[in-house]
Amino acid sequence: MGDTKGQVVAGDNGAGKRLDQLNLPTDVLIDKETDSLIICDWQNRRVVRWSRRSGTTQGEVLIANVDPCGLTMDDQRYLYTSDYKKDEIRRYQIGDKNGTLVAGGNGKGAGLNQLNYPHYIFVDQQQTVYVSDNENHRVMKWNKGAKEGIVVAGGQGRGNALTQLSRPNGLFVDTLGTIYVADSRNHRVMRWPKGAKQGTVIVGGNGEGEGENQFNYPAGLSFDRQGNLYVADVNNNRVQRFSIK
Repeated sequence: MGDTKGQVVAGDNGAGKRLDQLNLPTDVLIDKETDSLIICDWQNRRVVRWSRRSGTTQGEVLIANVDPCGLTMDDQRYLYTSDYKKDEIRRYQIGDKNGTLVAGGNGKGAGLNQLNYPHYIFVDQQQTVYVSDNENHRVMKWNKGAKEGIVVAGGQGRGNALTQLSRPNGLFVDTLGTIYVADSRNHRVMRWPKGAKQGTVIVGGNGEGEGENQFNYPAGLSFDRQGNLYVADVNNNRVQRFSIK
């Protein structure tokens, strides 16, 4: 802690598709077992892995010919990617090039077996997949092996009522099944208890703006071990931290 300057750990050789380059990376996770970064290299239509060891000068391609927006890894080290063009989520073992369909994959649409621009993903210990179904303005839950999903937040059309979402993005689900979601176009973060028909606004919801209680398109979110919430406030070019009761 206390750093005032960042350190480049992947890319920084201009936008491109060589193994030492990235092009519009959209998501990243840390694989502690291999001490590496796994990166959604969006414009290059691939997922790549870069070792965190000093002296690393290029990455390796794990998954190619995909259109990945979101990326996560479960406790068993399976990778999950959201493909916004195929409107599907796939699960991959490291080294597997094709993966297994776990959500969507039935064309773009609003049916319970469909997605429309899936973005952020959260996977729990039972390999249940939660996905922010961005252009359907809802969060979907797909149990392992299910042929269709369950609407667990939103799904009442685009809007700013407590029953609605507008372009949801970042997701976190706690051990009680409570969903935290960045409700991006409503400039707020919402909490939906398991089984609830409506959510509550926990931060933001005070209109688009630059104030400490405002956002301008919140997207990614994460919690630390102390329960502090961090939100990527996209159009304000900042990350905000909140203490959540």
